[in-house]
Parts: sequence; structure tokens; C-alpha cells
Amino acid sequence: MNKDLRAIISLILILVSAKFSSAQNKIVVFQSDFGLKDGAVSAMKGVAMGVSPDLKLFDLTHEIPAYNIWEAAYRLEQTVRYWPAGTVFVSVVDPGVGTARKSVVLKTKSGHYIVTPDNGTLTLVAQSLGVAEVREINEAINRRKDSQKSYTFHGRDVYAFTAARLAAGVITYAQVGPVLPAKVVSISYQQAVINSKIIKGDIPVLDVQYGNVWTNISGTLFNKLNPKYGDIVHVTIYNKGKQVYKGDMPYSQTFGEVKEGKTLAYINSLLQLSFAINMGDFAKTYHVKSGADWSVEVGLN
Repeated sequence: MNKDLRAIISLILILVSAKFSSAQNKIVVFQSDFGLKDGAVSAMKGVAMGVSPDLKLFDLTHEIPAYNIWEAAYRLEQTVRYWPAGTVFVSVVDPGVGTARKSVVLKTKSGHYIVTPDNGTLTLVAQSLGVAEVREINEAINRRKDSQKSYTFHGRDVYAFTAARLAAGVITYAQVGPVLPAKVVSISYQQAVINSKIIKGDIPVLDVQYGNVWTNISGTLFNKLNPKYGDIVHVTIYNKGKQVYKGDMPYSQTFGEVKEGKTLAYINSLLQLSFAINMGDFAKTYHVKSGADWSVEVGLN
């Protein structure tokens, strides 16, 4: 074998190694509905640090409303893409803990890893980032020692432990467990679509601090109506098909373009159409909530 050929082979091996070691960037990001009133979150992090003290541990949020799988799905969608490829996420909103739902690790086409029950939590990231592969966690290997009699804290005993092993390079992705079909359990919801001069979408989440209502209607889709700032947007909001709100509001670039207490439509930080009251709480005022059962229709004059 000549020198040039050896150099080429070495380069290929380096590139292949870099590709397949992308899960080993030592970053783990946690999400749950546990809150911070007790030691549950700390226990998960302790398990992770027990695997490797070199890990870098971060929180996405632990304030998901109890059992709200949909909001867990949305917060992953809101956040995952902004982390480096190879980051491992742990998402534990698991009302079916101990039941037949599968414990999985999703590898997205963007190179991120999500350790979670396959109960709908992966609905949105699977659509937006794509499914490269799904593996079921083999608990005979990837489970905290002496935890077999614990049936209700898989976040600590299975998910945090598996995520830490993957992120630290103790295991490869292939060693997580057997490959599953490249699909996940999905929650049904109104996807954003345009029909003539009407756009339909859903309300995936609220801007909870301020009560603004965020939709899944992208600014790009909304622009197909050719809106100009100041145009009046007709908005109708439904819960399970029943009308909850109907009103008109100006399309605005900033909140301050309308008087205090007045409604407006705007494009939020995720570049999606949203509704607000300047210096007020739209959701509270009009009794609007969020989730797969909440839909919206918008149009222009």
C-alpha cells in the first residue's frame, strides 16, 4: 500500500469516526413535568454524573404541566434545533410509566438524540427534523444497577442512565437496543394549511409569561395572503371545533404599534403568526388555551 493510499484511508476513517461519534459530545439536556419542589430532577442528574463526571448537564424545562405530552412535544420542537448536533435530550412526561409504551432513543436527521417514552412526545421533532433511526432501549443493559424493582421512575433508572452512557461514549447508539421501524407515535392536530384566502392551523402553546397566543402558522405561509403591516387580520379560534373567539386585529411589527389594551397579530420569535394584547393577557382575557384540540383560522380583508 503506497503512502497516498494510506493517507486517503486514514482521512476516510477520521471522517467516519467523527460521523459516528456525534452522540458523544457529552451534553445532556433534561425536560420533565417534575417541577423543582422535590429531588426528582436532582436524582436524574446524579445518575448521569455517576456515569461520567465529565458530562455537561443542562435543563430545557421542568415546568411542563403534569401529564401534558403535547407541551413536551412542543418544547422539544422549540428547542432541539438550537443545540449542537450530537446533543442528547431526556424528555420525561410519562403518564403511562410502567405500561407497554416503548422506551426509545430517536436519532433525528439533524443528528440529535432524544431519550423518551414513545407516547407522542416525538410528534413534532420527528416531522420537522426527520427520523434517521429509532431504537428501543434494552433495559437488560441500559438500566441503573439494582433498579429492577422500581417501576415508576424510568426518568432516573432508564432514561437519564441511558442518555448519560450515550453522551459520554460508554455505549454507541447501536448499543442502545434493537432498531424499530423509523416512525413514532404521533398526536393528531391541525397542521397549518392554506385554502384559497383562509389559513388553518393550531395553537401549540402559549407564551405563558405574557399570555400571547402562538400558532403553528409560519410567517412564510401567512405571507401567501400578501399581508402588509396595518392590514386587518380576521381571527377565529376553536376548541374541539367549538368557537371560542372571533375578532379582527391589525397585523403589526411590534406591540407598541397599537394602543395599550388593544389586540394585534404579529410574527413571534419562532417566525410564526401569533396574537397578543399590548400590555395585556390575550389568553386569559379570551379564555384561550393550547394543545392539539385548539385550532385557528385566519384571513385578511
